[in-house]
Amino acid sequence: MTADPTARTPSRTRTRMLVLLAAVAVLAGVAVASVLHASARAERREQAQPGGPEVTAGRVALTDGGRMVFRNMAWGPHRDELTSVPATDPAGPRTASGVKCLRFYAAAGTGVCLQAVHGPVSDTYRAVLLDARLNETHHYDVPGIPSRARVSPSGRFAAWTAFVGGDSYAGTNFSTRAAIADVRTGKLIPSLESFRIVKDGRGYRAADVNFWGVTFAADDRTFYATMATKGRAYLVRGDLTARTVTTLRTNVECPSLSPDGTRIAFKKRVPGLPKDAPWRMYVLDLRTLRDTPLAEPRSVDDQAVWRDDHTLVYALPGDYGADLYETPADGTGKPRRISTAAVSPAYVP
Repeated sequence: MTADPTARTPSRTRTRMLVLLAAVAVLAGVAVASVLHASARAERREQAQPGGPEVTAGRVALTDGGRMVFRNMAWGPHRDELTSVPATDPAGPRTASGVKCLRFYAAAGTGVCLQAVHGPVSDTYRAVLLDARLNETHHYDVPGIPSRARVSPSGRFAAWTAFVGGDSYAGTNFSTRAAIADVRTGKLIPSLESFRIVKDGRGYRAADVNFWGVTFAADDRTFYATMATKGRAYLVRGDLTARTVTTLRTNVECPSLSPDGTRIAFKKRVPGLPKDAPWRMYVLDLRTLRDTPLAEPRSVDDQAVWRDDHTLVYALPGDYGADLYETPADGTGKPRRISTAAVSPAYVP
């Protein structure tokens, strides 16, 4: 009987199988090595973004005079942490605290930090009140995406705003909620919508009222904010004792009261600008209610911070998410970038 030349002997089959398994093992090894190499490269890139600020862990306190504290946006292990630099060298080396915030502000040794709480299905948010050493004293649930944060000059009150519908001020299809907490007692006013509204000298009620962008005066009673209703935005003056808000003028958003209490920096919608970038920055004289345009030619979607009575600091989009700029508050000069990869600054005097 003649043997079938196509028949494979067991030894030949076993050899072919071993060769095949070896090839598979080599390919798998190459794939694993490629993944590990890419992961390591990404990790190195994240930890030391070329040209990014130098950030190291250390002590950050809200009583260290002459400092600027802000949310660090640089990629790496300290991204989103509260970080400190000398106010005179805002682009210098950074000291990171380990406390992460999406929005932040501080005054008189009190901080407010709006945080994301990561869950298995979706994120939730909370407002955390901090003492001078960044230790939590109170926290509150926030019913939406954090947007604005402020502390009164005395450190007595903290305020924050969140989007409960939509995620941008550029259009009109959004809903916000502004809350104020008493830092000493922990008592919370969950929404300014509970306050009595005086509009154009008369009591006013409407289902579409929204508040955002609280800023405090030095008397621990007066505050200012934006109120929107029927498609118009108003600057309102609030009274924490009487629990009222009174309209002052239209087309004022995200007000920020000057340290001397005489002026308000704000963003104003200007006809003819793009719908997604409709604002220019102005400063309003509270005595005359006349406003002055600032030298910043770009649309600023931020609640500006007064570095002092003469200079405003604010965020604009940047390579890491946001950069900080400053411009004179009297409309002269020109804006300049003072720090990359930074947002939500607060100055410690």
